[in-house]
Amino acid sequence: MKFSVLVAIVPEDLEQPAIDAARELDSGGITILSGRGIGNDTKKTFFGLSYDGSQSVLIMVLEKGLSLQVLKAIQSIVMPQETDSKGLVFTLPLEHLGGIDMSQVAKFEQHMKETL
Repeated sequence: MKFSVLVAIVPEDLEQPAIDAARELDSGGITILSGRGIGNDTKKTFFGLSYDGSQSVLIMVLEKGLSLQVLKAIQSIVMPQETDSKGLVFTLPLEHLGGIDMSQVAKFEQHMKETL
């Protein structure tokens, strides 16, 4: 079985909808980190202080086929229209993996059987 790492960087207000979308597809565990980013746009200022906004970084280890489904689900949340992106989601291939709960592997295998 091949695995991927899915990383989604979303505004804090879209964190829960992104988690819900991943959970609906039986994504398993999700690691959530807080972050800040610097974009290409000029920042909003208030009395000379800039405000970039907070972001959440969601990290998931998924079966390769499931990772594409979760990516598309989260993409529809962070990019509801083709020109208006509010986040970023991508996957990376995972070569080596240790410490994954075997019950999660069984869930991935069951999901694969159901989708085939």
